[in-house]
Amino acid sequence: MIPIEQWINKVNSNQRLVASGRWLNLNFTFGYGDEDYLFKIKDGQLITIYKRIILTESGVFRIHAEKNCWKKHWLETPPRDYHDIFAMLAKKIVTIDGNLIPLIQNLQYFKDIIASNRNTKTQLGLK
Repeated sequence: MIPIEQWINKVNSNQRLVASGRWLNLNFTFGYGDEDYLFKIKDGQLITIYKRIILTESGVFRIHAEKNCWKKHWLETPPRDYHDIFAMLAKKIVTIDGNLIPLIQNLQYFKDIIASNRNTKTQLGLK
């Protein structure tokens, strides 16, 4: 996983992504192995990502997978079944629960936020 500040900057510097989520104001929980992170979104901007410490803190919905699964999803060219959250869901690689209405209504936005952690040649120091 890239550093949290870098992830926030990647999302917020993507004008198309922020514009597509401009009506979103919510928190969602991102499960990374045994750890949960809360993503706070305001007007399409990713305000903060922080590790959940208090178990009663939660988001509107939760997307969870094991660390090794997310690492495959974040490869520059992910393997089959790891390229998309819903492909991962169909193969039971990821679980999604909670109020799914905002997720489905803004599916591409959330898929892009998570995929923005994906390694690129520039990020890896390759050109």
